[in-house]
Amino acid sequence: MAKKEKTEWSLRLYIAGMTPRSAKALENLKKICEEKVPGKYSIEVIDLLKNPQLAEGDQILAVPTLVRKLPEPVRKIIGDLSNKEKVLVGLNMVPWRVINETSS
Repeated sequence: MAKKEKTEWSLRLYIAGMTPRSAKALENLKKICEEKVPGKYSIEVIDLLKNPQLAEGDQILAVPTLVRKLPEPVRKIIGDLSNKEKVLVGLNMVPWRVINETSS
């Protein structure tokens, strides 16, 4: 019997309503995850207009904000996640030196 592979990347995207900026952040995040960790991630979208009290737990000060819960340590990225290289480095999906070497 095959062992079910557990989700390795647990991500939370905090938004304030499904604005164009929030939708773009979610779309960008899904593209990056499908490219780099297909099938090994979960994305929880938290709308702070509906649940403002949830901002306190992750100390959210701006939206959209992405919080990487797992793998630890926790990391945060603010914005629409359109700069793929910054997101990859911010989430530690690729080391910074790889981005620098490919940019040269």
